[in-house]
Amino acid sequence: MQNAKHIYSIFADYLSQYFKTRLAYRADFLGDLASNLISELINLVFIIVVFQHVPLMGGWSRDEIIFIYGFFLVPYALFSIFFGFWDFNERYIIRGEMDRILTRPVHNLAQVCLESIAPDRIFGVISGLIIMGYAAIQLKLDFYWYDPIIFIVLSVSGALIYGGVYTAISAISFFSDSRTGISPMIYNIQQYGRYPVDVYNKIIRFVLTYILPFAFVGVYPAAYFLRKETWYIYAAMTPVVAVIFFGIGLLVWNIGVSKYRGAGS
Repeated sequence: MQNAKHIYSIFADYLSQYFKTRLAYRADFLGDLASNLISELINLVFIIVVFQHVPLMGGWSRDEIIFIYGFFLVPYALFSIFFGFWDFNERYIIRGEMDRILTRPVHNLAQVCLESIAPDRIFGVISGLIIMGYAAIQLKLDFYWYDPIIFIVLSVSGALIYGGVYTAISAISFFSDSRTGISPMIYNIQQYGRYPVDVYNKIIRFVLTYILPFAFVGVYPAAYFLRKETWYIYAAMTPVVAVIFFGIGLLVWNIGVSKYRGAGS
C-alpha cells in the first residue's frame, strides 16, 4: 500500500511537470490536439463513406459500426495516456536510458509509463463518448442504471489488454537491438478490433480473440450495449482476458529486465 501511494505521488509530480512543459509551447500543444481530433474524424468519415455503398456489413448497420468505433476510442485513449511505448526501443534500449531507470527504487515499468504519460490523449475518451452518444441516439438504445459502471469496467479492461500486449512486445526489445521492433505491425492489426469480428475469416477471428485479443477492446464489449446477445459471453469475459494478458505482459517484461545487461551488452 505504501509503495502504491508513493507511485501515486510520483504520478502527480510527473503530471504537473508534463503540463508545465507542454503549455510552455501552447501552439504545439493545441496543434497536437487538433491533429488527434482530425485523425479520429477521418476514420469516422471512412466508415460513413463505406456505408454509402454497403448498407450492412456482416449484418451490422452503419450506426452500430459507428458505436463500436466510438467505444474502441475510449480504452485506446486510456491506454495511450499511460503506455506510450512507441519509442521504447530507441529511447530506453539503444540510447541506454533503461540503465538510469534500473537505478531507482520505483518499479521500472511504472517509471517507463510515468515518463511517457500523455494526459492530452484524454480527448480521445471525449471523442469516443460523443461518437457513441450520436450512434446511441440514432439506434434508440436503452440503458440501465448499472450500464455506466459496466462501461467503466469494460473500458479499463480494454486499456489493460492493450497495456499487456504492448508491454510484452516492448519487452522483446531486451533481446533485440531493432529500432522499431514489431510494434508498427501490431498497431496495424489492432485496427481490426474496430469492426465486428464476424466480417473476417476464421483465422483473423481466432487471432483477434485468442492471440492478440483486440476484439475484446472494441466489438465484444460494445456488443453488450448494442444488446447483441450472441456476444454477451465474450463481453463478460473481457475483464478476465484483461487480467490474463496484462499478467502475461508483466511476466514477459520482468523476464526481459532480468536478462538486460545494459546498453553496452
